[in-house]
Amino acid sequence: MPIHINAKPVDINQRRIINGKDADVMQLYPMRHTFAWDAYGVGNANHWLPTEIGMQKDIEQWRSPTALSADERQAFETVLGFFTTADSIAANNVVLALYKHVTSPEVRMYLLRQGYEEAIHTHAYQYIVESLGMDEAKIFNMYREVEAIYKKDDLVLSLNEGIFDPLYKTGTFENDQKFLENWAVFALVMEGIFFYSSFAVMFGFQRQNKMVGAAEQIQYIMRDESQHLNFGINVVNAIKEEQPELWTQEFQDHLVDVIRRAVVLEYTFAKEVFPKGIFGMNAAGFKQYIEYIADRRLERVGLPIQYNVENPFPWMSEAIDISKEKNFFETRVTEYKVGGQLEW
Repeated sequence: MPIHINAKPVDINQRRIINGKDADVMQLYPMRHTFAWDAYGVGNANHWLPTEIGMQKDIEQWRSPTALSADERQAFETVLGFFTTADSIAANNVVLALYKHVTSPEVRMYLLRQGYEEAIHTHAYQYIVESLGMDEAKIFNMYREVEAIYKKDDLVLSLNEGIFDPLYKTGTFENDQKFLENWAVFALVMEGIFFYSSFAVMFGFQRQNKMVGAAEQIQYIMRDESQHLNFGINVVNAIKEEQPELWTQEFQDHLVDVIRRAVVLEYTFAKEVFPKGIFGMNAAGFKQYIEYIADRRLERVGLPIQYNVENPFPWMSEAIDISKEKNFFETRVTEYKVGGQLEW
């Protein structure tokens, strides 16, 4: 006997990031959050794997007693130590916290892509560490041993632990605001501030023609994370539009306070990375750069800027700020096989 399902067309006006209707199936059309579908397409077009990038020159430089100074080695290790933990935190947030509460099919589609990209990033750090013969336990355990890294991670985790509660669910003012806080903190702080100063350190190596294989991988990661940042900001702005009651003045002040705290933690971390300065960058200059980046994040979600400073590292604009015109794959030649050519 045939089964009859009383299915009604989905009303696009009922679509929400959270608390939407008909969220039990992945019915993409009619589509409301087109920014998420666009981001999904960009993510697929940007696919890469760390093992496609040669590390021979990096290995030679890392083994050389003169190619890198002691300060440069410390900066390289400390940045990797932060990255290894940060991407795993981001992956857990996407897979274990955000996805199950999202009711927009197209947003869910991109979250699946984002979770995979976080896995690729963790793979990249492992590939760098293993290729160079670094102390894996030292790098991957650094968040427990370097206070500046621990405090950055702790800020994010302490603010977002409520959404990981198995009893948590959206649908109330308090819980919906908690959900919005989670996404805002991850987009604006973790992916928008904490990642970007570490990217800048790696591009400092690249500008000196040092550790170029590792820097190329970080460049791909930066492009992914820039997309995650833009997507997160779009989600925050969409929730603001769909549930404007959540965007209270008290909540706005809270987010500004969190970002100001994050800025202090980030330039404290910068002093840990290069206490004496490298590549013409020092902690004082980085403090101003971090403040500049923080203002840009605040502007994107309609919050007042706090620092009103100029970018002290103008050379970083092309490398750090996402550029849709730049093709980071121009130097990569990879032979792909279609399904019929694969050997199983």
